[in-house]
Amino acid sequence: MQEEINGKVLAAGSKDSSLMASGSDNRKRPQQGIRNLTRTAGAVAGTVKYTESAGGFCYVESGTLLSVTRNRFIHWKTSGDTLELVEESLDINLLNNAVRLKFQNCSLLPGGVHVSETQNHVIILILTNQTVHRLLLPHPSRMYRSEFVVESQMQSIFTDVGKVDFRDPCNYQLIPAVPGLPPNSTTSAAWLSSDGEALFALPSAAGGIFILKLPPYDIPGMASVVELKQSSVMQRLLVGWMPTAIRGDQGSSDRPLSLAVHCVENDAFIFALCQDHKLRMWSYKDQMCLMVANILEYVPVKKDLQLTAGTGHKLRLAYSPAMGLYLGIYMHAPKRGQFCIFQLVSAENNHYSLDHISSLFTSQETLIDFALTSTDIWALWHDAENQTVVKYINFEHNVAGQWNPVFMQPLPEEEIIIRDDQDPREMYLQSLFTPGRFINAALCKALQIFCRGTERNLDLSWSELKKEVTLAVESELQGSVTEYEFSQEQFRNLQQEFWCKFYACCLQYQEALSHPLALHLNPHTNMVCLLKKGYLSFLMPSSLVDHLYLLPDENLLTEDETTISDDVDVARDVICLIKCLRLIGESVTMDMSVMMEMSCFNLQSPEKAAEQILEDLITIDVENVMEDICSKLQEIRNPIHAIGLLIREMDYETEVEMEKGFDPAQPLNVRMNLSQLYGSSTAGYIMCRGVHKIATTRFLICRDLLILQQLLMRLGDAVILGAGQLFQAQQDLLHRTAPLLLSYRLIKWGCQCLATDVPVDTLESNLQHLSVLELTDSSASVANKFVSSPQSLVELFFQEVARKHITSHLFSQPKAPLSQTGLNWPEMITAITSYLLQLLWPSNPSCLFLECLMGSCQYVQLQDYIHLLHPWCQVNVGSCRFMLGRCYLVTGEGQKALECFCQAASEVGKEEFLDRLIRSEDGEIVSNPRLQYYDKVLRLLDVVGLPELVIQLATSAVTEAGDDWKSQATLRTCIFKHHLDLGHNSQAYEALTQIPDSSRQLDCLRQLVVVLCERSQLQDLVEFPYVNLHNEVVGIIESRARAVDLMTHNYYELLYAFHIYRHNYRKETLYSLNNFRPKPVWLSGWSVGLRTEGSQYDRPGASPKRNHDGECTAAPTNRQIEILDLEDLEKECSLARVRLALAQHEPSAVAVAGSSSAEEMVTLLVQAGLFDTAISLCQTFKLPLTPVFEGLAFKCIKLQFGGEAAQAEAWAWLAANQLSSVITTKESSATDEAWRLLSTYLERYKVQNNLYHHCVINKLLSHGVPLPNWLINSYKKVDAAELLRLYLNYDLLEEAVDLVSEYVDAVLGKGHQYFGIEFPLSATAPMVWLPYSSIDQLLQVLGENSANSHNIALSQKILDKLEDYQQKVDKATRDLLYRRNL
Repeated sequence: MQEEINGKVLAAGSKDSSLMASGSDNRKRPQQGIRNLTRTAGAVAGTVKYTESAGGFCYVESGTLLSVTRNRFIHWKTSGDTLELVEESLDINLLNNAVRLKFQNCSLLPGGVHVSETQNHVIILILTNQTVHRLLLPHPSRMYRSEFVVESQMQSIFTDVGKVDFRDPCNYQLIPAVPGLPPNSTTSAAWLSSDGEALFALPSAAGGIFILKLPPYDIPGMASVVELKQSSVMQRLLVGWMPTAIRGDQGSSDRPLSLAVHCVENDAFIFALCQDHKLRMWSYKDQMCLMVANILEYVPVKKDLQLTAGTGHKLRLAYSPAMGLYLGIYMHAPKRGQFCIFQLVSAENNHYSLDHISSLFTSQETLIDFALTSTDIWALWHDAENQTVVKYINFEHNVAGQWNPVFMQPLPEEEIIIRDDQDPREMYLQSLFTPGRFINAALCKALQIFCRGTERNLDLSWSELKKEVTLAVESELQGSVTEYEFSQEQFRNLQQEFWCKFYACCLQYQEALSHPLALHLNPHTNMVCLLKKGYLSFLMPSSLVDHLYLLPDENLLTEDETTISDDVDVARDVICLIKCLRLIGESVTMDMSVMMEMSCFNLQSPEKAAEQILEDLITIDVENVMEDICSKLQEIRNPIHAIGLLIREMDYETEVEMEKGFDPAQPLNVRMNLSQLYGSSTAGYIMCRGVHKIATTRFLICRDLLILQQLLMRLGDAVILGAGQLFQAQQDLLHRTAPLLLSYRLIKWGCQCLATDVPVDTLESNLQHLSVLELTDSSASVANKFVSSPQSLVELFFQEVARKHITSHLFSQPKAPLSQTGLNWPEMITAITSYLLQLLWPSNPSCLFLECLMGSCQYVQLQDYIHLLHPWCQVNVGSCRFMLGRCYLVTGEGQKALECFCQAASEVGKEEFLDRLIRSEDGEIVSNPRLQYYDKVLRLLDVVGLPELVIQLATSAVTEAGDDWKSQATLRTCIFKHHLDLGHNSQAYEALTQIPDSSRQLDCLRQLVVVLCERSQLQDLVEFPYVNLHNEVVGIIESRARAVDLMTHNYYELLYAFHIYRHNYRKETLYSLNNFRPKPVWLSGWSVGLRTEGSQYDRPGASPKRNHDGECTAAPTNRQIEILDLEDLEKECSLARVRLALAQHEPSAVAVAGSSSAEEMVTLLVQAGLFDTAISLCQTFKLPLTPVFEGLAFKCIKLQFGGEAAQAEAWAWLAANQLSSVITTKESSATDEAWRLLSTYLERYKVQNNLYHHCVINKLLSHGVPLPNWLINSYKKVDAAELLRLYLNYDLLEEAVDLVSEYVDAVLGKGHQYFGIEFPLSATAPMVWLPYSSIDQLLQVLGENSANSHNIALSQKILDKLEDYQQKVDKATRDLLYRRNL
């Protein structure tokens, strides 16, 4: 049996198993991606109206594992003059995959769309009541150069359909007004001949067939019409015995009702099922009727049919290379119908006959469509209650003609029950926007009707639509309020009234859009789809347990017991048990069902809820259902064994882990191809809805099973339970059933809970945190950006993590070569949903689902999941606590996070996720796992910026370290560092004294001295006792004193105070001699014409240097006298003015400016932002301007990524530079002005080799800053080759490829002025060149990673461009040689 889920359908299963239907993604916009194209086709406006129809086409290699067209198909819908075409793929997201064609003045014939494929094209043949069309589109295998597809999305074959000329005479023809051609034909056929001709078949009123032929698209020719007529002998033979009532005067009794075509080598057999209940077979090549068969011979009750013309008959063909051609004929009669299956048998001399295989009967009234395979019939009906019915049957092997049902997804409930404690708006919104309930189109249409007269944009996403619906209903509600004051109860009633009105409108459109139109069956994969008016459904097989629970009573009576168990007694026990469960399920009321749901949600005992439900059932039992259940229990030979068997079938707990990736021994193209299998959003939605349906059904089974077990316990009868089995039932089965129920409840929640859209910066921050934990290569990280459209959590998990694990597991040990492996949809969907349930199963050791939620920043949902999981599931407790801690970190609850991290530490070494967390890079297990865990968490807290928590956790970890002195040193160093960062000086000193590693202790002591000096917290520094560290402190301070200028920090004063505090007056006297601060004398020495050099101690402001004993070292005695001229004095004067200007602008620079040289002054000026002054100084001293340009570029970078404070500070130094006045239309920011200043300098100060452009670009790229367009354009004009080399140095491959492409175009004359090329390539112009070395280097880099499809595309782009260039060069060279030879 099979079953449907709203939106898309999951179906097609093993023989005689039930099926479920699952719908397509109901969150897509109704018009999303659909392009509307209007074409005038007919000569005059037509008035013929036909019913809506639909159909589908599957590619021949859609079931081939390594094919481009794998899992890819086309489906369409016709309505009046409109044809909607959609290409679907289960592997990749197709772009521009939907088109709506409108044929003005025409009506499309029902079933008037026929699709064929050739090696290079997909050809769509379209018939309207006035025209025929041939639509030529590229074949998918010809749209992609690569032999395998690695992108997650690609263009559909309908991408360029707008360029097609529908009035092209080669592909369009008006249907001629031929005598005998009925104006309102409702059947047609079309096909491609082996020569490429397009042939269209239409019925003739005289019983023949008109064939309209279009010549091959690439061969000129005229359209022609041929009529296939019966020979006169055949006519006489038929007329002789045919009743006049059928034959009629005009011969219309043999008009075809249904046409079908089967192509053979050089011919086409056309089959026509006619009004006279006969099947005629025509040969197009010979233009003659080869066979006539009277189908009434196979109809038991045919007296009524013989006297009336046939209506509603349908014909389908199915071809099997092994079995030949099958014909399926549906004979329609009032209130009954019959399927006749035949096999075509050929004899000599073109004689054919039919071999009757089977006749199958049905009582459904309206057959909408049926499909035929070489083994099965699939049929689609509408019953008397206007409900959709889908069934299938094996026409050769079946049990008394018993059809197998498909479980169709019912429409949403007509009424929403709202308790007093619930908000009507929230409950209606929840029901409307729960995944799988309503499709987007139904909600949009309801919104349009509800807001009549109001213009609204209906091209909305799922989240936008939710806001619009809320706004619309609330606006209508407020518009109806006439009183200013009313009670809360009145407002609630009014609110419920309007929401109920809108809900009813949505329900009406959902029902209309759920109207079925056709079945689509893929013979290559056995996939069956149900085409509805508003969406597409897939069918999937159901498991044995679900099949038995959902099977109608009449089918359960005839169920084959051998499919349940080889032991007949066990099979009968299971069937009786299922009957009991179904009786309980039918008796449970809505309130009871809600009680169990709320019990699970509120983390209460399901056993107690089941006991209460049983009490209520017994209380309200007026139809003696309990007696019936007890009676059936008496029939069960061993109820404990039957219940245990049922539980085992539903339990997905396993210890086996799936492979983490594809087999590296497989070729790269195979691995890349398999990585895309079922990767589209459509496939993700189907899998999610399939899992949701399984979980929903199993939840009900477990609920009813719990109630039944409570009944068994209440009965306590040894006759029922067997001696000694009551205790086992109570202790074992109950405790096994309750976790099953809670597990399926949790999976249901995951299928319905939507993932939130996460900003890119949040994802990047999360990725940084995961990299600290070294989880970026695991399934916890989500590499690609989260899609903007809402997904359920299970969909997100399947797309990002589970799919790759499942596919690698499925094909890790193939039974046959993958190139020969075919895809069977029922087998694949069954295996995938089974493995997906294993990965989602809460009690399995793998916690990939939790990792996925953590990696994709679904923190709220992750907390809810753990909350629902924690009380009853004791698997992965530590992993859950760790991930909950991650959630608390994000929400700012640091103490809760720390508590969770500490709780998780006890499970380290016991759980797979925590083991992977602490595993070293080489994969080895560390000696002390718990310490390694603490180290990872400490690093995480450090990156997040929570030093207090770092201190707390490190303090706790110290006790864990024990005698491990290395770990002790690491942890205490961590404690010291963070205490010092927080300003906890005393605690930092205490932690320092406890560090067991002397080298680390010395490093920390040095850091303590430096930091406290910089903070001017000298009293703490002096007063610390420094037990056993006195000499080390003095040594550190002395070393700093000798290394640091006294103008910055006078460490001698610190030493003086240090020794005074400790009453060491001898040392104090030594340092007091050095404790002076000479006044800076900037200009001394240059006013006279002599200056002495060679001694650094003579510089004003410099401190005297001493040896290790504190004694002053003697200054060097050799001196050199330099004679200065006027120019030198002018330079010194200029330098002095610059120092003064710097001091006025930046008072903090006074201490260092006085003794700085010209080169040092340039650096100081650049740091202060005085760029004009720095350039003037460079020109005076003939220094390069490189530091100026680098400094300004760096300031631009800081402003680009700085905040408002940085912007405000920048105006001060910007004002000190003379900016050229530019009239702008908007207020410029400081960043804009800084970039403009840089641009002005580059224009003003030009040097050979464009050194300054080079240094600016190098600076920007070294900081990862994108180059401004003006800078790129400026450098391209002067040195494009060097720009290319810079791109290569920084691995900017895409920019390099674009530059090469533009450069080649410029050399060839396209945009040459932008590259400073005066004369482009030609025979009369000077020679031009390309930087071949750099281009070769670029091609080599791109070719190193052949697995990267993007690099392959970039490489191919360059090669194509160079090939074009070489052709132009060759032509120009030949022209030049020709001119020289003249």
